[in-house]
Amino acid sequence: MRKFVLFSISIAFMISLLFQSCRQSGTNAVPFDSLLIAPFFDSHPELKKYESELIEIYRNHNFTYIWFSKKNIAKYGNSLHSKVQNIEDEGIYTIFPYQEDIDDIFKNPRRYSRKQPGSDLLLTSLYLYYVDEVYKGINDSATTEIGWLLPRKEINYTVLLDSIISDKKLQHEYSPHLFSQYYQLRDALQRYREMKENGGWIQIEPEADHKGYKPKDTSQVIQQIRERLFVSGEMRQNNKSNIYDDELLAAVTTFQTSHGFKPDPTISAGHIEAMNVPVDEYIKKIVVNMERWRWITPDVFEAREFIFSNIPAYRMILFRDGKIEFDSPVVVGEIMTKTVIFDGMMSYIVFSPYWNLPKSIIEDEVLPGIEKNKHYLKNHNMEWNDGHVRQLPGKNNSLGLVKFMFPNSNDIYFHDSPAKSLFKREERALSHGCVRVGKARELAIKILENDKDWPVEKIDAAMNAGEETICSLKNKIPVYIGYFTAWVDEEGRVNFYKDVYERDEKLAELLFYK
Repeated sequence: MRKFVLFSISIAFMISLLFQSCRQSGTNAVPFDSLLIAPFFDSHPELKKYESELIEIYRNHNFTYIWFSKKNIAKYGNSLHSKVQNIEDEGIYTIFPYQEDIDDIFKNPRRYSRKQPGSDLLLTSLYLYYVDEVYKGINDSATTEIGWLLPRKEINYTVLLDSIISDKKLQHEYSPHLFSQYYQLRDALQRYREMKENGGWIQIEPEADHKGYKPKDTSQVIQQIRERLFVSGEMRQNNKSNIYDDELLAAVTTFQTSHGFKPDPTISAGHIEAMNVPVDEYIKKIVVNMERWRWITPDVFEAREFIFSNIPAYRMILFRDGKIEFDSPVVVGEIMTKTVIFDGMMSYIVFSPYWNLPKSIIEDEVLPGIEKNKHYLKNHNMEWNDGHVRQLPGKNNSLGLVKFMFPNSNDIYFHDSPAKSLFKREERALSHGCVRVGKARELAIKILENDKDWPVEKIDAAMNAGEETICSLKNKIPVYIGYFTAWVDEEGRVNFYKDVYERDEKLAELLFYK
């Protein structure tokens, strides 16, 4: 991190020198009266929210023109205008308040140029609008209100603009302020919009008494399913056959795995219901998840090693050097005890852990259980401990044989589970809030594989010792728990997941109706 900070300072310093040299050479150093800024906002009240950032930018530029060269608009100004004209490509549905004025400037640049400082102020406001909408997203208070506690990235408008000016590129196709996942979703958005423009897909109408379509079945519904999967890309060609053949089976399997279903050759009513979701809903889901990526700080991907768990996907991934090193199915919090979206630093692992029961479980389950059966604690391998209840270590412990700790105020952690069958379910929002890991032993081995003090034999012994053993990690691991209902996988396929906590619509309301 220190190297990154030093690198950033060096880059900013070089940019500053370069920009100063531009000013000294007279390329853009034409001043205007700073007293004109206040009247500008009086006449453009809908831009008032950008005032402090705009003043800071011009103070950094000694109150000189930014967007006009000697005879015309600077190239980066034209690039900005082009990007705003195509801002819907970024999943943005707002319009700059004074877009007609902006368009007129670019139609008649010589008329405005340096004769009217207001035109330069308007272009700087356009820049601030673009950065807020595309790079930053909705404000921090709104994301906190909808339960997003992962760190938000910070945008320095002045430094960003200077870097754009210095290398003459807002025409960067890919900005370092956004991530590959964002750009892959943007490509997917274009594809789904094209599907919509072409009429979307038909609604499949299964027979009223059908109990599922199996390979080799014959039906007009099979033909409809084939057409649906051809339009959405799971099938490369449509032979219009009404027979459930191997080609259709492969397409059905692809659809199932990319929509949160377990692969099943039988096409159920639930599968058809998912296929009948209108293309507009998929577009909305992609846009909502593009917005979520705007909030992510680049710090997330600076670590050589980190763990990411995506709640709707019921999956956790260990990344090393930018590649997936390990992944596992997980069980997350149920609707009433949602897993929190936040980050932490995994610092130690506990083998053969006690489970210290939360107060809510003691009150709702344990105390009523004791009233009905005085042997309740013994039967559940529990004991009183300083006025609290804990479950003793062992194979039947609710935390399983190992837990992974990243201390936080939410009291959330990863842990094993004796209920292995739960990991085979399609919908796995079943816990009290913590994240149960399907391959917990394998995760412990993977995390400690370079620690000579913890060979596999010692890990297995500690997991089955029946008494707690704490292993402090020599290198702490960043942990991020996120919420993405659309995700592009390693093969470039968009995966859509059920909005288990019903967060998509709340965010869509902020995006589409703000």
